[in-house]
Amino acid sequence: MSHTLSPSPAGSRHLTAQRLLLWAVLLVFAFFFLLPLYVMVSTSLKSMDEVRTGTLLSVPLSPSLDAWSKAWHSACTGTDCGGLKPFFMNSVLMVVPAVLISTALGAINGYVLTKWRFRGSELLFGLLLFGVFMPMQVVLLPMSQVLGTLGIASSVWGLILVHILAGMPSTTLFFRNYYAGLPDELIKAATLDGASFWQIFWRIVVPLSTPILVVTLIWQFTSIWNDFLYGVVFSGADSKPITVGLNNLANTSSSVKEYNVDMAAALIAALPTLVVYIVAGKYFVRGLTAGAVKG
Repeated sequence: MSHTLSPSPAGSRHLTAQRLLLWAVLLVFAFFFLLPLYVMVSTSLKSMDEVRTGTLLSVPLSPSLDAWSKAWHSACTGTDCGGLKPFFMNSVLMVVPAVLISTALGAINGYVLTKWRFRGSELLFGLLLFGVFMPMQVVLLPMSQVLGTLGIASSVWGLILVHILAGMPSTTLFFRNYYAGLPDELIKAATLDGASFWQIFWRIVVPLSTPILVVTLIWQFTSIWNDFLYGVVFSGADSKPITVGLNNLANTSSSVKEYNVDMAAALIAALPTLVVYIVAGKYFVRGLTAGAVKG
């Protein structure tokens, strides 16, 4: 007769105590991590009278979206008082094509560098990796000269090109590492059946690329949306992204500093990336574990 061993009461109490301690530590860390976000949200919902008379942690007595409306429509960003709306739209116009094109180019590069190797392909990949570790400040002057030569300096199109080129090394690295794990037999079998380069890519490789596609799209979206350096250097008066608009708003001096408007503006600027991570965060983690950062 078989006997099953059950944990002793003392062992059960010990495990329960360990779990409670773990949860307590995690809750403390979560509290301190989310506290700044709570302060931003609560302050953005207060009037300036509540901000002056209350504390950072006080709950809004009469929550209002007036600060949000002002930050969006009429807050001053330097000499212009049109709010963050035009900056937000510039970022949307810049981010969408830059993310899609840089991701597509990275997928094609990774496909070629793993499944269609040619003489010098490893050297080319090594040179591309310099772009991953190269400081962004190094390319400011040569990139500005290139944009000037192409006639797209100080425009949204110029920012799109800058972010495509800056993101291509990272996207190539992601896809190259992921595609290295795909069986070469799939490509050879498709080649023997008469499939072309692009047919293999679209019908075999891309359908297997969902995890790394999600990782790359989220990575590129976050990097480009949150970029400030390229935005402030390469943009013109009508093409500044949301990060530059937020900086201008926060540094615009007035008779009364409206902290509620500043907090609302910061949340507006951060909202797209927060939504992306909330909606697709679990897919991002799955993609990473599926090979996004494997050597």
